[in-house]
Amino acid sequence: MVGQVASDASERAAPAPAPGRPAQGVGHYLRDMIYGALDGVITTLAVVSGTTGAQLGARVGVILGMANLVADGLSMGASNYLGLKSELEQSGRSVAGEQPWRHGLATIAAFVVVGAMPLLGYALAALAGASRLVVALVTAVLALAVVGGLRARYVGKPAWRSATEMVAIGATASLLAYGIGALAEWWTR
Repeated sequence: MVGQVASDASERAAPAPAPGRPAQGVGHYLRDMIYGALDGVITTLAVVSGTTGAQLGARVGVILGMANLVADGLSMGASNYLGLKSELEQSGRSVAGEQPWRHGLATIAAFVVVGAMPLLGYALAALAGASRLVVALVTAVLALAVVGGLRARYVGKPAWRSATEMVAIGATASLLAYGIGALAEWWTR
């Protein structure tokens, strides 16, 4: 009985990684980084698409995009931290062993770094004399494709398939945001 109790306590002391999930390194934080990167690109591209669809100026798009990167990035990181911490506490596993704050930081970092790519559309469009939405879409597609390709290394999928999956999700969200922006602009005239 005492041996069983000690065994049970040691199993709860350190979280067991999910099957195939590395106990450390980039692979350990893959879920957090994919979650942050995809949402960062989608929400920032939605801001660019929505402001373009609503025919708002570039200044409004940049302000809203930057506010999105900071506020939504922090919100997602905090949500990931609290969600993982709650899951660990609920299952009786070690919060200290898993360090959910690191998962939260991985989410924030991916959100801000990758999510900033569509905002480059404003700077690059001005330099190239091109449409900011087109340039934002291109930078977003490239960012999602790169993240998808990196993801493929850890999930055992072909890079093209993983990249296509991420790009398709981002493009769908952007299309919806543009449509909603255009509809809102028409409705509020």
